[in-house]
Amino acid sequence: MAWALKLPLTDEVIESGLVQDFDASLSGIGQELGAGAYSMSDVLALPIFKQEESNLPPDSDNKILPFQYVLCAATSPAVKLHDETLTYLNQGQSYEIRMLDNRKIGELPEITSKMVKSIIRVVFHDRRLQYTEHQQLEGWRWNRPGDRILDLDIPMSVGIIDPRANPTQLNTVEFLWDPSKRTSVFIQVHCISTEFTMRKHGGEKGVPFRIQIDTFKENENEEYTEHLHSASCQVKVFKPKGADRKQKTDREKMEKRAPQEKEKYQPSYETTILTECSPWPEITYVNNSPSPGFNSTHNSFPVAEGNGSPNHQPEPVVPVADNLLPNATPQDAQQWLLRNRFSPFCRLFTNFSGADLLKLTREDVIQICGPADGIRLFNALKGRVVRPRLTIYVCQESQQTREQHVKHENGDAAANTFFVYHAIYLEELTSAELTEKIAQLFNISPRQINQIFKQGPTGIHVLVSDEMIQNFQDEVCFVLDTMKDDTNDGYHIILK
Repeated sequence: MAWALKLPLTDEVIESGLVQDFDASLSGIGQELGAGAYSMSDVLALPIFKQEESNLPPDSDNKILPFQYVLCAATSPAVKLHDETLTYLNQGQSYEIRMLDNRKIGELPEITSKMVKSIIRVVFHDRRLQYTEHQQLEGWRWNRPGDRILDLDIPMSVGIIDPRANPTQLNTVEFLWDPSKRTSVFIQVHCISTEFTMRKHGGEKGVPFRIQIDTFKENENEEYTEHLHSASCQVKVFKPKGADRKQKTDREKMEKRAPQEKEKYQPSYETTILTECSPWPEITYVNNSPSPGFNSTHNSFPVAEGNGSPNHQPEPVVPVADNLLPNATPQDAQQWLLRNRFSPFCRLFTNFSGADLLKLTREDVIQICGPADGIRLFNALKGRVVRPRLTIYVCQESQQTREQHVKHENGDAAANTFFVYHAIYLEELTSAELTEKIAQLFNISPRQINQIFKQGPTGIHVLVSDEMIQNFQDEVCFVLDTMKDDTNDGYHIILK
């Protein structure tokens, strides 16, 4: 075997070779990206067009996405190549989102012929607003009582099952769907982008939102908690027909640009494809674990001896009043601001004691913090509690409470007999909200409650509707009875 001895190369030779290699690479790029030899997807795949930050885990680059979501709304032509697409929507208009099964044969066999659960959210795109999302949404709820940020257009939707909209989450909807069947969900966004800008001179630029979809499969307990896929897109919402005018304006601006300038911008696509992202952090509002009371053979919840309260069921968690005291030190005041989500203003009130903050007038706080946060801070300083629209009191009926009620009616009840009632506070005045509150009271899943009835004249059972709840008298009292549903494991609730 012959060995060739390579002599060390001089610096000039090495430099000359590098220059030749670099020139060759440049000429190759010119050939590969000729006028008829590339597609837009190839250009966007180049490293220089990738975003510097990514929300995806590093090992997801080569992963085949199981689902694809397509928003049927055109993207803006005034977006540069390296930027994320931007889509304009009209307030209150129904837009279709196609839920597409993107799996290969044999992929994710555990969801074959099974349902998956998707949650759609409208969230803030800007990081600054994400930090204050809760108070921003609460301020919107205050200004638009009874309205929702996101709704489903159920009559136009196809293939969705059990659609739900939690009354406490105005920007979220959820539903079940079968990936093997055609599924299209129509959504309506009722807030506009300028509602979350500081209104000073008028004509402010609206903030962008994100539409995000998270999809889950069932776990061994038949709960939809195992994450499968998440994707999102950037949108701006305008008043009715405002999105069409904005799209036309962007198109006219692009037509006036020079051809060299147009090459720096994306074309307008007829639909918007949601791109993969990290799942939205889930917040548990209601414990969805099954309750022992519903799995028993008795037609009632477990009850305690001697009264109508649930057995070993904890009371709903009620926020403890966190009022700022006048004798609070500046350090205590800083902790109070942090606990009550006023962290952006901690530096402004660094040297303020509790007494200093409590002396501020409503006008002072609004001038310092702005209208939305100022009103919220003033109400928090004064310890104001928003009165619910409707309060009802409920007591669970058991065999013992029935006997005591009969004795009470006959005048035979002991003088020390009393019944424990629980308060339920309603804001939306809907049957769905009442179901959620009763389920939360007894620490069960709302899906285990099939229907709620009110006992009417001659003992008839009247289905409780939104209109009926809206006509309930404030602070009315009910005794809750349960009736087993023969068709499934659920229960009917009867208000007596």
